[in-house]
Amino acid sequence: MDDKVKYEMEFVIQASPALIYTYISTPSGLSEWFADNVNSRGELFTFIWDGSEEQAKLLTKKSGERVKYRWLEDDEDGASYFFEIRIQVDEITKDVSLMITDFSEEDEVEEAKMLWDNHISSLKQVLGSR
Repeated sequence: MDDKVKYEMEFVIQASPALIYTYISTPSGLSEWFADNVNSRGELFTFIWDGSEEQAKLLTKKSGERVKYRWLEDDEDGASYFFEIRIQVDEITKDVSLMITDFSEEDEVEEAKMLWDNHISSLKQVLGSR
């Protein structure tokens, strides 16, 4: 297996951190923008897109602040890859940003970033944010 490279992205979102947190940490919230359907049993999340399923383990979550998941296939391979969605609020301007940390094959980073762009656009639509 090729080593994946880490990349980070930032998206400004005009919505309350508490509301955003609901959409990034719950199966019903994630179903609104990230996948067609999401189910969870404890810390195991099943993401469904067009009939295909991927499972991820919830590694950490801090209420109102961040969630971190690891795809099960990476977990089984012993890989330490993860994807994290973190809510960041600027102390001075109170602007809210979503910070995405993810890993991808080196030749697929641009494609992966475009996918996150699309996901976050969907999230902004659901939130009524610009």
